[in-house]
Amino acid sequence: MNISNTPNTSSTITGFILLGFPCSREGQILLFVLFSVVYLLTLMGNGSIICAVRWDQRLHTPMYILLANFSFLEIWYVTSTVPNMLANFLSDTKVISFSGCFLQFYFFFSLGSTECFFLAIMAFDRYLAICQPLHYPTIMTGRLCTNLVVSCWVFGFLWFLIPIIIISQMSFCGSRIIDHFLCDPGPLLTLTCKKVPVVETIFSTLSPLPLVIPFLFIMGSYALVLRAVLKVPSAAGKRKAFSTCGSHLAVVSLFYGSVLVMYGSPTSEHEAGTQKIVTLFYSVVTPLLNPVIYSLRNKDMKNALQKFLEI
Repeated sequence: MNISNTPNTSSTITGFILLGFPCSREGQILLFVLFSVVYLLTLMGNGSIICAVRWDQRLHTPMYILLANFSFLEIWYVTSTVPNMLANFLSDTKVISFSGCFLQFYFFFSLGSTECFFLAIMAFDRYLAICQPLHYPTIMTGRLCTNLVVSCWVFGFLWFLIPIIIISQMSFCGSRIIDHFLCDPGPLLTLTCKKVPVVETIFSTLSPLPLVIPFLFIMGSYALVLRAVLKVPSAAGKRKAFSTCGSHLAVVSLFYGSVLVMYGSPTSEHEAGTQKIVTLFYSVVTPLLNPVIYSLRNKDMKNALQKFLEI
């Protein structure tokens, strides 16, 4: 990676500067406390779901195994941004090293892509359970469930590998100030010394695919689920079918609603403040709310969590 300094850039700076949320020192401390609490609650909530699934034999089914893996993913997803954000709140320089910036870039987008793939296979699981109930045990076997989980992680971490390696080899000029709380591609690409249309085209082409393809798969799965549920004669049967999908649909709506607002149009169309708020919502708030959604809307999970917390 080549770095070119402008005359007004201090020679002591050894990385990019993440502005984060500029405010007074007191405000920075308040934000530090707030996000520390949010981070700890996120770890506790998702960790509790993992432990509940691990220790309750009744939850050793594909649906809950996928949920436990999803919670594990959420822990790492929020960890890819929040610890560095907390450090920046207490830092005077707010500098992140070049290697640290691109590692965060890679893990944040790879984990985000993996989350999209997980939401898709969780929708597939619900489709099989509702539309193919008799064949569900023979189709969604432990082996298939394991293969799907491994595939999500592998594809998620391979997808952005080459684009990020290419971007990391580009030259950066100017103040190296990123008006964000993480190393996002939009602000990063504006700091390159020379615009490379090929790189921007590759990234703009590859970036939406892990969002769009799983989203279309999820919508297709739930369209088939809806068609099957509408054929159920009893109202009680319909409510039971919808209740098994309610938590997943809520999580999909939270995540994709904010992500599509952010990346559904060119990044340049969003002001820096809007970018930060929307990114904060799907990368920090959503992982916090997911355990609440699943525990409140699922009786088996609620009972398992109560037993786990009583230990």
